[in-house]
Amino acid sequence: MSTPVRRFAIGEEDFLLDGEPTRILSGALHYFRVHPDLWADRIVKAREMGLNTIETYVAWNAHSRRPGEFEASGGLDLGRFLDTVAEHGMHAIVRPGPYICAEWDNGGLPAWLFQQPGTGIRSSEPTYLAAVEEYYEHLAPILVPRQIDRGGPIILVQVENEYGAYGSDKAYLKALTELTRRIGITVPLITVDQPLDDMIENGSLPELHKTASFGSRVGERLDRLRRHQPTGPLMCSEFWNGWFDSWGGHHHTTDVDEIAKSLDELLSRGASVNIYMFHGGTNFGFTNGANDKGTYAPIVTSYDYDAPLDEAGNPTAKYWAFRDVIAKHAPVPGLVPGERRTAFREPRSQSVEVSASLSAAVPLWQVADRLGAWSEHEQPPMCDSLGHYSGFTLYRTEIERRGAAILRVAEVRDRAQVFVDGRAVGVLARDHRDRVLTLPEDARGTLDLLIEDQGRVDYGPRIGEPKGLIGPATVNGDQVTGWQVLPLGLDDITPVAEALRDLTAAAHPDATADVVAGPAFARAVFDAPEHEGAIADLFLDTAEWGKGVAWINGFCLGRYWSRGPQRTLYVPAPVLKAEGNELIIFELHATASADVRLLACQELGHTEF
Repeated sequence: MSTPVRRFAIGEEDFLLDGEPTRILSGALHYFRVHPDLWADRIVKAREMGLNTIETYVAWNAHSRRPGEFEASGGLDLGRFLDTVAEHGMHAIVRPGPYICAEWDNGGLPAWLFQQPGTGIRSSEPTYLAAVEEYYEHLAPILVPRQIDRGGPIILVQVENEYGAYGSDKAYLKALTELTRRIGITVPLITVDQPLDDMIENGSLPELHKTASFGSRVGERLDRLRRHQPTGPLMCSEFWNGWFDSWGGHHHTTDVDEIAKSLDELLSRGASVNIYMFHGGTNFGFTNGANDKGTYAPIVTSYDYDAPLDEAGNPTAKYWAFRDVIAKHAPVPGLVPGERRTAFREPRSQSVEVSASLSAAVPLWQVADRLGAWSEHEQPPMCDSLGHYSGFTLYRTEIERRGAAILRVAEVRDRAQVFVDGRAVGVLARDHRDRVLTLPEDARGTLDLLIEDQGRVDYGPRIGEPKGLIGPATVNGDQVTGWQVLPLGLDDITPVAEALRDLTAAAHPDATADVVAGPAFARAVFDAPEHEGAIADLFLDTAEWGKGVAWINGFCLGRYWSRGPQRTLYVPAPVLKAEGNELIIFELHATASADVRLLACQELGHTEF
């Protein structure tokens, strides 16, 4: 049920709610990173910390995976998410991009956009603006009736995202602003940029309210924002209270006392805030982004972000510290003087909740044909040209060499495992700048390259790069031609699950496995324990596995990698059932054992030494 129609505006010094000064106390919560059955839990915890607003990006590429498509159901039901925000008495800030960064695959821009020749991304180029217009027209029926002046929760809508760090095309910002108004958005429009003079200047327009993104040096940065915007409320709409992790790095944390002190300073200045992140959630499936500032660095599956709520929605020390700070400046629901750590249960202690075994395994080669259709090409195509925008692609050709054989590729994006007649030869990795690999002596037979898109760059000039085998491949300088290519369709793991179930039912020798030698799929079945009469979240322990992807009951938990730092995959309770849960892993290399362990708490790896 909608709330009464209200007015939200930007005044000379304050945000105004029905003409009265009001402060925005917001927390970032991305609906697409949280299981929909858990949205309400996270929103209630935001309110109980003292927040009055929920902010979310909209991930264009999640909704529009193919040209002309727009999916808005299940975990992508933005309307349901916003209704849940309203039901719990909260306002909403929506940031539809079209570019969002967010450490999300391709910064939220659909990969198919880059297949259209001449498309000028994040600019006033007509082909791009036409695609954005179609996207916004899909958003209109969701957003327009949910604005505060229509009885909904939305009080602000953002135009673009830190555009001043990318470009200075004022015609583009003007076109986005006009488009936003044309679809029916009537609430105030804002921009966000890092508080540097050129970024603030390049990233906004006079008619858009400027906000800033930072996590420290509060006074200095608010002062700079004020110089560029002499009137209107000050707002840090991305108050960075944590950070993200990349594979091969360490788990990032921030000092609780220091960041709480910065929040207190921000609120003492009378500024509004959006805490980024209040709850980070998870890059389920193949949705993680990547950075490339000279070296390609894919982002891990967890988006815990060292936020006030951890990946599983448990309040952390930062939650309670922020709650205390907010209570100095605004009412906090249910706060009793001296109250500490009583609003929610503490997370369970680290223990093994479930033990099982991988009871069946099948090599990729035996089920590949069930996962897609082969196509033939004289030269190796890029994955994007096949309409395949994430996951894995199998490239196959025939070779016959005498003596030493050297395989050379122009570039691989992002990682290729190389096989000759099914035998592993080596790996070509983008982050290591690998281009050359020695093949076995007198190599002849089937040459396979299993290529993984490890996540598209989400920030900077390398956004939108095509994936796959880039350019020609040669053996001893001779071009290799006559390729067959198979994009692996892993959105629906059912064909693999059926093959593994058949092995188990037939008591096939492969139905037991002491270890898994990849690339192979393996299966385990387990029951979920109950805590206080309900099934609880679990964490899949991947410490003894190599590199791969995991699904439970068909739901893709995301990627794992022994490189770390992340050592567990979050399993949301709504994914589980009391009995007969089916785990499937796609192991690319090898497991140390067939043991399966599901834990009570997460393990995100070592912090910086």
